[in-house]
Amino acid sequence: MAQEFNLEVIPVLPKALERLEEIANNLWYGWYVPARALFEQLDYELWIRVSHNPKLFLRNVDQARLEKAAKDPLFLNAYRQVTAAFDDYLADKAPREAGQKLEQNEQIAYFCAEYGFHESLPVYSGGLGILAGDHCKTASDLRLPFVGVGLFYHLGYFSQHIDTEGNQRVTSSTLNTEHLPITTVTDENGEEIRITVNIAGRTVWVKAWLVQVGHIKLYLLDTEIPQNAPEDAAITHQLYGGDNNTRIQQEIVLGIGGVRMLRHLGIAPTVWHMNEGHAAFLVLELLREKLHSGYEFHQAVEAVASGCVFTTHTPVPAGHDHFPQDLVMHFLGHFSHELGLSREDFLRLGCEPAGDNHDFNMTTLAINLSRHMNGVSRIHGRVSSEICQRFWPQLEPHENIMSYVTNGVHVSSFLARQWTDLFDKHLGADWDRHLCSGEYWDQIMNIPDQEFWQTHQAVKSRMLVVVRNALLSQHKANKTSETHIEQIVKNLDPNNPGILTIGFARRFATYKRATLLLNNMHRLREIVLNSERPIVFIFAGKAHPADEPGQSLLRALYQLSNEPDFIGKLIVVQGYDMGLSRRLVSGVDVWLNNPVYPLEASGTSGMKAAVNAAINLSVLDGWWDEGYEGDNGWGIRPSPHEHDHNRRDHDDANTLYDILQNEVLDEYYDLGKYGYSERWVHRAKRSMASTIPHFNMVRVLNDYLENFYIPASRHGQKMLINEGGNARQLSEWKGKIRNQWHGIHVRQTAEPATRITYDESTSIQVAVYLNGLDPNDVAVELLLSRKLYHPEIYAASPDNTVVCGTEVENAAPPTTAYRFKPEHGLDNGEYLFSLNFQPDWCGDLSYKIRVFPYSDLLSDAHEMGMMVWA
Repeated sequence: MAQEFNLEVIPVLPKALERLEEIANNLWYGWYVPARALFEQLDYELWIRVSHNPKLFLRNVDQARLEKAAKDPLFLNAYRQVTAAFDDYLADKAPREAGQKLEQNEQIAYFCAEYGFHESLPVYSGGLGILAGDHCKTASDLRLPFVGVGLFYHLGYFSQHIDTEGNQRVTSSTLNTEHLPITTVTDENGEEIRITVNIAGRTVWVKAWLVQVGHIKLYLLDTEIPQNAPEDAAITHQLYGGDNNTRIQQEIVLGIGGVRMLRHLGIAPTVWHMNEGHAAFLVLELLREKLHSGYEFHQAVEAVASGCVFTTHTPVPAGHDHFPQDLVMHFLGHFSHELGLSREDFLRLGCEPAGDNHDFNMTTLAINLSRHMNGVSRIHGRVSSEICQRFWPQLEPHENIMSYVTNGVHVSSFLARQWTDLFDKHLGADWDRHLCSGEYWDQIMNIPDQEFWQTHQAVKSRMLVVVRNALLSQHKANKTSETHIEQIVKNLDPNNPGILTIGFARRFATYKRATLLLNNMHRLREIVLNSERPIVFIFAGKAHPADEPGQSLLRALYQLSNEPDFIGKLIVVQGYDMGLSRRLVSGVDVWLNNPVYPLEASGTSGMKAAVNAAINLSVLDGWWDEGYEGDNGWGIRPSPHEHDHNRRDHDDANTLYDILQNEVLDEYYDLGKYGYSERWVHRAKRSMASTIPHFNMVRVLNDYLENFYIPASRHGQKMLINEGGNARQLSEWKGKIRNQWHGIHVRQTAEPATRITYDESTSIQVAVYLNGLDPNDVAVELLLSRKLYHPEIYAASPDNTVVCGTEVENAAPPTTAYRFKPEHGLDNGEYLFSLNFQPDWCGDLSYKIRVFPYSDLLSDAHEMGMMVWA
C-alpha cells in the first residue's frame, strides 16, 4: 500500500478582507453574531464542517470564494460593518457600570479550571466553564481591569457518541493550536515565556497561551514543553481526566503557576478571585511571596486573605475537591518548609475543623485564606452557609460570612439573531446598554403578539434544522434504517414548527434527574399519545466518563426513545456542546429542569432559554426559586419527603405530569384565530421580560464589584499600609482575642422593663467580663424580634429582616439590632455597657443580647465566628 503524505495549502486573504484573521483571533466573535455570520456567508457548508471555528475556517476556505467575496459589494458592506463595530468596541475603554468605582491601580485576577467562550475553543466541560466565559466576556463589556488564568488542555473535554444501545462512547482528539484563537505568550525578543513550579521535588516548566477576549486577556497555562519529563508534560493533557494524582498537579499548576506567570508578566492584581476550589493553591504562593518579603506568617495570612474572593458552585459536600494528606505532602511538602510550617500546621490550612474527613480540602483552604466568599444563588448561599458552619461554629449559619451572588448569563452570547433584530426595531439599537432596567424590558409586553410569535417560530425552525441534521448524522453513522430515521425526525419539521417542543439539555449527573419524566410510564404515555396535542421532548447532554449512573440515565432515555410509542416524541441528541446548546435554548418552547432540591446550585441553562422567550418548567431550586413569578413559567414545588427518595421522586413526577397535562398543553394549544395561543405568547413575553434584567451577567458583575471586588481590593490594600502594619496589627489582635475569648461572659445588671408605651424608650445595662480584653475589642448588641404566635404558619421572606438598618437574609423572625455603648469598668473586673432605645414595633417583642469580637480592621463584623450570648 502506498504511503500517504500530508500537504496543507493555506489560502491567502485578499487585502480587502485581511482583517478577517484579526477577528478570528479575538473571541469577541463568540458573542457578536454578525462577525460569525461573515464566515457563514462565505461558505455555509464549511462553517458547519469546522464547527463554527473561524481560525480553522480561514485555513480551509477556497481561495476562489475569498476572491469572489472581495469583489462582492454586499459582502464587503457586511465586512466593513463588522470591522467598524470591532474597532468601536476596542476603542471604547472607559469603565462602565460599577466598574467606574475602581481606582487606577486596582485590578482583578480571575482563576478557573475551565472556560467556555465558544465551541471553537473546547477547553470547557459544562456550566462552570460557560459561566467563567460569560464572566470574562462581561468584564470585557464593562471595560474592567481584569485578567483571567486557566489551563490549556490538549485533549479538551471528550467528544460524545451514542451507539445503537444508547451507550455513551467517548472519543478525544488532540487540539491543533494553529486552529484555535490563541497565541503563545512571548517576551519582547519573541522568546516563549516560561515559569517553573516545584511538584514532588521536580522542576516543572510552564508556558502560557494568550486568549484575547474582547478587551481582556486570558492566560491558559500549559506543561507540554520539551524540557518536561513525559509525565509532567501530560499534566495539562485533559480536562478532568486522570486520577487524584493528575488533579492535584493540575491544580498546583493553575494556582501556584498562575500567580507566578502573572508576576512574570508584570501584572499586579489587587483582587484574587478563585472561581471554585480548583484554584485555591494560589493562596500558598501569595503567602510565600509575603513571607519572603519579610512578613510574619499570621501577618501574611491577613494580608493575603483580605484580597481574596472565593466562589463555591456546589451544594453537595462530596463535590468539593479533597486529597489524602500524604498525597498533598508528596506533591507539596516543600511548601511547608517555604512557609516555615510544620507538617501539621501546613495541613491544617486545608483540613476541616472538627470534621470526620481528614483529607486536605480545597474549599477549606480557600475559606481559611479568603475574607470574601459566596455561593451562586440565594438558596445555594444558604445551603453553603450551613455546609460551612463549622468554620464559624458560634454563629447561626445566616450570619456567617458566606454570601451569594445569583448567576446570570451573557445575553449577547445566547440571544438568537432574530430576537436582536426585533429588539433593535421595538426597543432601540442600544438595548444592550439597559440590561439591568426592569422598566425598560417591560416594553417587551408592547411588542405585537403576532410579530413576537413569528420571531419565536423563525428561531424554532432554525433549531429544528440543526437538530434534524444532527440526528441524521448520528443515526446514519449507527447504520439505522432510513424508515426508522424518518420516524425519529417526523415531528421536527422546520416548515411546520407548531408542535410543542420541550428541551432538557445539561450534564447527566444523577441529581439532575434526567429520567424523572419516566417515573410513571402510564401517565407519560397519556401525554405523548394524544394526537390532538402532539409533544416532543429533546434530550441532550454528557455524563462524565467515570459516572456510570449518569450514563445509565442516558441509556434508559435512548432505549425508550426507540420504543414504538415514543419514536419521534422523545429524542436523544448526541454531541452536546455550546453550539448545540445555543440552538436548543433559543428554539424550544419549554425548558425542563427537575433536579433534586436543593442540589441545583444555580442552573443557567434556564436563563438562556428564558431570554429567548422559552418558558421554564422547573423545580423551584437554584435561580428559578428567585426568577419564578407565577405568570412567567411553571414551578414544581419540591416534595417534603426529601429523605425518602422514591416518594420524593414520585411526588415531583406527579406534579410535573399535572403541570404538563393541565397547564402547559392546554395553554399551548389554546389556538386563536391567528394560529397561536395568546395566553402562551403572554407567558413567553413575561418569561423574557422578567429574566433579562435580573439574570444577566452585567448585574452579576455589578454585584461582584460592589460586594466583593471593591471591598476586597480596598481591604487588601489597607492591610499593606506601612509595609503590612495593619496586617500585623490585625493578626496580633486576633491572637489576643483567641487567647482570651474562652473567659468572656455577659449578664444584665438589673431587671429590665417588661412593658412600655410606643412613645417611651427603655434602658438596658449589661456587665461583660472581658478577661483582659479592652472594651473596644468587642461589640455588644441587642437583637429585638417580633414574637411569633403561630410559628408553624410563618414563612420568612428573605426581604423582611433588618439588622443595623440593613436587610439580613433567611433570618426568622424579623430582627433589628441595637449596639450598646461602653461606659466604665466595675470593681469585679467587668465592664458596663448601656443601651437606651425606642422600639419601632408594637406588640409582643423579645430580645437577646450578645457579645462578639470587633475591630475596624476586620473585613466583616462576624469574620472570626465568635459569639457569646447573655
